[in-house]
Amino acid sequence: MLSRTRQKPKKWQNIQVNNQTRKEHDKDITEEAMDMVAQDPALIAKKSTVLFQPHWHKGVIGIVASRLIESYYKPTIVLTESNGSATGSARSVHGFDVHAAICACADLLEQFGGHKYAAGLSMRLENLPKFIEKFETIVASTITEDQLIPKIDIDAEIELSDINARFLNIIEQMGPFGPGNMRPVFVTKGVNDTGRTRLVKEEHLKIDIEKKGQNSISGIGFNMKAYFDYISTKPIFDVCYQLYENDWQGRKNVEIRLKDLK
Repeated sequence: MLSRTRQKPKKWQNIQVNNQTRKEHDKDITEEAMDMVAQDPALIAKKSTVLFQPHWHKGVIGIVASRLIESYYKPTIVLTESNGSATGSARSVHGFDVHAAICACADLLEQFGGHKYAAGLSMRLENLPKFIEKFETIVASTITEDQLIPKIDIDAEIELSDINARFLNIIEQMGPFGPGNMRPVFVTKGVNDTGRTRLVKEEHLKIDIEKKGQNSISGIGFNMKAYFDYISTKPIFDVCYQLYENDWQGRKNVEIRLKDLK
């Protein structure tokens, strides 16, 4: 009897391609946005982050805003150009009403809407410089220092041996993630550097860790270069992280997104 290979429906194949494209946009834009902030001391000193690039993909800028907050804990807006306007997404930090801050800039906007922790907005391109200035003034005058201190809520302590593709798949089924349903945060205690941890682009920590008797795992800590020397001098430490799928040249694996270590 002849066997027949069952082909996936074309619609499903298109979904897979679109999802892969979205992940690539997410990764590329996140790295570009992180570098923009890291190379601008004046922007780092502000109480807010507003970034604009006309070529950024509209479908992932909300995710990128959330990524920026993970490294630069402040109200954040990421914008791109769409139909001749600057349009984008805002994300906030715990306790700060970013929608109210955007509302205070309504005279410069064409449209906006959302809630306390997330919002969408659009404006004429020529209004962007004035908006950035006014939004920063509003945020700086209303946000408290306590609201600018990152707070990490740990969901569970796990072992490195618990981490695999099946475990990540279960986590992804809890999505979509965002304000009110944040991606789970895990802690693993008593790990050590494999000796392969390094800095990439002089700012980001490409970490590679292991634990005695368990598997090793790698990941990234955006703008965490200050931890490089700490790791090299501390034989055992604890890590706090989230889990993501890394897809590089068709090879998929689970990686950690470092949030803190001690």
